[in-house]
Amino acid sequence: MELEEVKINEEIDFVAVIEKDLRYISGIIKQKGREILSTYKITPPQFIALQWLFEEGDMTIGELSNKMYLAFSTTTDLVDRMEKNSLVKRVKDPNDRRVVRIHLLEEGERIIEECIRKRQLYLKEVLINFTNDEVLLLKKNFHKLHQEMRGE
Repeated sequence: MELEEVKINEEIDFVAVIEKDLRYISGIIKQKGREILSTYKITPPQFIALQWLFEEGDMTIGELSNKMYLAFSTTTDLVDRMEKNSLVKRVKDPNDRRVVRIHLLEEGERIIEECIRKRQLYLKEVLINFTNDEVLLLKKNFHKLHQEMRGE
């Protein structure tokens, strides 16, 4: 085997390890998130919808469907249930009354803020044995990875 082939194989092995670690980390974060959510009266898909509305502001059901990779009808049902629980409300777009936007209500915002704060506290506990430099390097590299994945 030539030196170049060995180097490529080693890089592939590193990529495999990184992918596996990211997959496992994602699964653990998802599980922890579900544990946190279990104390609230919302489902994981409702949390994701509320999170999009919290971060992006009002949007149509179509826009929310695209963000969540869900069918329009599934998103409509999701919004119906959230509206019944006073987490969101439908509002007519002031610029075009034919357009209906989903607006995050105070209770939905409170739940999102509390859940995110609890997730951050969990991560802070996990990072307790990391040095400041290690945390900063991790932050920098995750930010760079996220930008690359988004094509920025």
